[in-house]
Amino acid sequence: MQRFADLYLEIDRSNRRNDKLAALTRYFLSAPAEDAIWAVYILSGRKIGRTISSTQLRNWAAEISGYPHWLLRECYAVVGDLSETLSLLIPSESSQGAAPPLHEMVEQRLRPLGKLSPERQKEVVLQTWRELSTAQRFVFHKLIHGEFRVGVSRQMLVLALAKAAGVEPAVIAHRLSGQWSPTREKMRHILQGPGEGEVADENLPYPFMLAHALTDAPATLGAIDDWQIEWKWDGIRAQLLRRGGKAAIWSRGDEPISTAFPEIVQAGLALPEGTVIDGEIVAWDESASRPMPFASLQRRINRKNVELSFWPEVPVNLIAFDLLEIEGRDIRNEAQSARRTALEEIIRNSPGNLITLAQRIKIDSWDRLGEQIAQSRILGVEGVLLKRRDSQYLVGRPTGPWWKLKIDPYTVDAVLIAAQPGSGRRAGLLTDYTFGVWNDGRTELVPVAKAYSGLTDAEIAEMDRFVRRHTTERFGPVHIVQPVRVFELGFEAIQKSDRHKSGIALRFPRILRLRDDKNVSDADTLFTLEELLRSVET
Repeated sequence: MQRFADLYLEIDRSNRRNDKLAALTRYFLSAPAEDAIWAVYILSGRKIGRTISSTQLRNWAAEISGYPHWLLRECYAVVGDLSETLSLLIPSESSQGAAPPLHEMVEQRLRPLGKLSPERQKEVVLQTWRELSTAQRFVFHKLIHGEFRVGVSRQMLVLALAKAAGVEPAVIAHRLSGQWSPTREKMRHILQGPGEGEVADENLPYPFMLAHALTDAPATLGAIDDWQIEWKWDGIRAQLLRRGGKAAIWSRGDEPISTAFPEIVQAGLALPEGTVIDGEIVAWDESASRPMPFASLQRRINRKNVELSFWPEVPVNLIAFDLLEIEGRDIRNEAQSARRTALEEIIRNSPGNLITLAQRIKIDSWDRLGEQIAQSRILGVEGVLLKRRDSQYLVGRPTGPWWKLKIDPYTVDAVLIAAQPGSGRRAGLLTDYTFGVWNDGRTELVPVAKAYSGLTDAEIAEMDRFVRRHTTERFGPVHIVQPVRVFELGFEAIQKSDRHKSGIALRFPRILRLRDDKNVSDADTLFTLEELLRSVET
């Protein structure tokens, strides 16, 4: 546990990628396999499962520290991170004895904790607190809450493991794909060196390849004939596997999602044996020949199993844009153009219309690309993808082979009305903002979005000072702010919502800029957003 706590603190306090990578590599080379595999499990975003509530932890911390609850709330408001707050308030003299190793902490304490009685839960937590140092308690709380965001991307984790094993990152990425149990044997397999043999698992997808956002002019990419241009669909990125007489679907998050899309699985059985297709699952309106809003697709995602009677309500389509395996042969190292030709042949000979070929955009100059992007909203897509015709299918998000150009976001001018502390390195700073627009009578600001991205570090610091100076009320960590500043927000989509007071939900809201040139009275109204919603729906 001490070794893992040291790793967490080292990578959490560093802003340098190479330092984080070095710390991870050292850990995997030195930690016992039974501990290292849990570190991989946790850092790759897999969940241990929430075991007890924050309220229970606060109550027990107040009891053993002697601090009243109001003081705990005030400390939390200042620190901004409950895990850190509790670890600091628990008396240091309570720490005694050796901390258990990471695998014992997870397997024997955290995982069984949710099945115990409240009395026994308290005994286990208090005993664990007594065994841990302040830093170790901090990490222990993070594990309980499932809030293990520490600035380690999947690609960085793969690179560190590749360095430790002495193999290519692509090999590690495939070993981490799919569902697996955190065992000592799995860790040994992950760190298996080159030339030791690799048994392929027919149930596993390949690691996905992603595109970078293009910020330069497309003309800087060279001749347009060197590029394949496609629409960028707004759905669920997925791989369809046809192996071993079965068909299965995996999401980009390494989750099996076959039960949510049984009709696509059925269509996949008609593909040739040994085929793996990469594509996007979208909710599809056949009558309009265009995708339905992503919110419709979420109804399918949120169901563990989709009954036959539900299929017509939200029909779906797998739009295929790449071929990774043919006749059981991995073709990711072949050129994009060759993979596309093979994919066209497979789709042409496949029955039904649930698996369709991604449409290529054929233009003869970069000057005409803007015209295509302008059609994105009409077609219900997010923009375009640019893929080098000679590119291989690589792991992660390499710079150069694939680029994406998204349509400009929808925008709204909204007023800052509340803020609360962030987490991680933003703990203690008021960085999570709530914005509102006027109701139709312009008598009240109605909350419409929460956003925390889009500002620089300097702007965040300035906003923190502003919020503290203009706070009118406090509700726990939430600061109600005097409504005097207008911001332009960007968002990708808009939909009805029964969960929000406004009746509207914005997808992926973020701050575009501060509008000090506008008065609060100039902010948009709920009617403006309702009009936008009606236009989108029609």
